[in-house]
Amino acid sequence: MFSWLARIVSQCLRPVRRYARMNKDDFDDVEDGLLWSKDLEKHSCGEFSFAVVQANEVIEDHSQVETGSDAVFVGVYDGHGGPEASRFINDHLFLNLMRVAQETGSISEDIIRNAVSATEEGFLTLVRRSYGIKPLIAAMGSCCLVGVIWKGTLYITNLGDSRAVIGSIGRSNRITAEQLTKEHNASKEEVRRELRSLHPEDSQIVVMKQGTWRIKGIIQVSRSIGDAYLKKPEFSFDPSFPRFHLPEPIRRPVLTAEPSVCSRNLQPNDKFIIFASDGLWEHLTNQEAVEIVHNNPRNGIARRLLKVALNVAARKREMRYKDLQKLGKGIRRFFHDDITVVVIFVDHELRGKKVSVPELSIKGFIDTVGPSNFRNFHALE
Repeated sequence: MFSWLARIVSQCLRPVRRYARMNKDDFDDVEDGLLWSKDLEKHSCGEFSFAVVQANEVIEDHSQVETGSDAVFVGVYDGHGGPEASRFINDHLFLNLMRVAQETGSISEDIIRNAVSATEEGFLTLVRRSYGIKPLIAAMGSCCLVGVIWKGTLYITNLGDSRAVIGSIGRSNRITAEQLTKEHNASKEEVRRELRSLHPEDSQIVVMKQGTWRIKGIIQVSRSIGDAYLKKPEFSFDPSFPRFHLPEPIRRPVLTAEPSVCSRNLQPNDKFIIFASDGLWEHLTNQEAVEIVHNNPRNGIARRLLKVALNVAARKREMRYKDLQKLGKGIRRFFHDDITVVVIFVDHELRGKKVSVPELSIKGFIDTVGPSNFRNFHALE
């Protein structure tokens, strides 16, 4: 039996109780066969816009938005090595957060951190069970960016190099960008220093390979869910898997699932938060992104951000976006990554008011067929 406070948390974060099969016709934009979006939906203290574009043969980005009567949950999971880790996070992280929140009757940085830890342990358990018949699951991992707004406080949790950026009105009445996340990527000098200090005996903990800093010459992100072969010696690959083979087995983890977590009491000048996988930030700066959101209508704003980024990606290859659209999945990966964008608008005047939130929870991924097989939009009971 939950305490009264636990019941309040449960009610605030309860996923919506509608189960709906979505297909291509349910999306607001199918102009680009590999880009889909929900242009504008309500949440308890504002509205949100959601868009994804596929580049890989099998999309490795998974993502979700869960809405409740007094809370909103956003998850962006940028997978690598395959889709299994990001899909697992999509299926389990929110449930783990709900379980821990209901047990304690609150939301806090530690509670979100515990939910991430439970998700990591759950995926590693799946790896152990599957390793004998599907060894490459040990090389699958995912970045994990989560935002929770509950009772006026924004909680941000991050592993990897996805990014959350808040747009706020400054003293000069101009929109300013503030990055809320630290990127755990070996391209950052501070990350390389951290890794070298943690592994002083290993001169090859970070090496430059093909013009890019990589951990053990293999991977760029230093924190993730999954990537069991870089965390547990039992999952080391032999030379028959050259892409993931290490000359010497690891003695201790070279990657970690310890997230960076922060919280912020939202102020009236905080207008919106952009959550996006690193594919967006390869082509747009923080300030460029917040200015696009601030200076354009809300409806379809996540799709607009994606299209601006794709136009930039096309120009870098001296081509037009229309030409880029003609390329199929897999080939598109040579021009841009899978990209997920969620823009959460915060309307402070709605706090404390009863807002009619649509009975759907956006929880999506695409499989190998494409947007017509978008996963069920559903709320878990």
